[in-house]
Amino acid sequence: MMTDANLPICVAALYQFTRITDCEGLRAELATVCASSGVLGTLLVAPEGLNGTIAGAPDGIQSVVAHIRALPGCSRLSVKFSSAETPPFYRMKVRLKREIVTMGQPDIDPLRDVGHYVPSADWNALISDPDTVLIDTRNAYEVRIGTFAGAIDPGTTSFREFPDWFRTHRETLLAGRASPKVAMFCTGGIRCEKSTAFLKAEGIDAVYHLEGGILKYLETTLPAESLWQGECFVFDQRVSVGQGLALGTHALCHACRLPVSPEDQTSELYAEGVSCPACFGQRDPGRLQGYQERQRQITLAAARGLDHLGASNADRRRKTGLAPGTMTEDHPGRDK
Repeated sequence: MMTDANLPICVAALYQFTRITDCEGLRAELATVCASSGVLGTLLVAPEGLNGTIAGAPDGIQSVVAHIRALPGCSRLSVKFSSAETPPFYRMKVRLKREIVTMGQPDIDPLRDVGHYVPSADWNALISDPDTVLIDTRNAYEVRIGTFAGAIDPGTTSFREFPDWFRTHRETLLAGRASPKVAMFCTGGIRCEKSTAFLKAEGIDAVYHLEGGILKYLETTLPAESLWQGECFVFDQRVSVGQGLALGTHALCHACRLPVSPEDQTSELYAEGVSCPACFGQRDPGRLQGYQERQRQITLAAARGLDHLGASNADRRRKTGLAPGTMTEDHPGRDK
């Protein structure tokens, strides 16, 4: 378990595709294990596997991860560890879902067939090949703040739109290439498990995805060799990260949940916790009053040295000190 020994809270972002026949039984089991281990966060359980982010004392996290890895089909559980100064979650939730990452294609099975995994060290060579079609599988608001040079942006607002987008543009994407290869990437890898499985089911064999996702690439690739441009949106209190997983410059609008650039933070349309240039004028007066009152309570709580359940990401990331590596790519409430 690789964490910062100077910070007391261990954060684990994890997922595993595996067959689960008794989802309700596993939900209750995981809820009990997490409670007895003093662990907080969110876990999703579905027939195709489990996914989530949890936090707690290192021993508690180690116990929960060991328990999950002992489950059938979970010995190779993908986990990204990081550390925090204070707990980034206030409760523990274990939820039942139809999918652990929502694509809406019930016949797609990453356990049956998936694309080739490409480590960060080999990624540049693959995407620099003129026969490679490079596709960013993330949502448009994520792509907007950073992506790989030359990547195609599908312009989707949710991951479930990806299949229709690909089927519509397939011929154009693959035209003019003698031996086309399709390379795809996402934040931490889970969306590409399904997107590459989908393309394989569509009859495309030369399908590849970035192992460990953008975060692994940014963590391990030297700045002088990096083909990444901009910052990477992350689903935690940091909002965005740059090369080497250094803390990024974006804030999060607490009203519309979209990242806000440094330039937009200076706009007269931006009010922390209330609005940003992307959503200004789109809320009714009653809802705006609610946002304003919530922000007032957050400010009062901060003045007393207290946390508030509605605190903005900017407030919390200043307090939690989340280390590089924290990622919640399919956190409930976000369709990634």
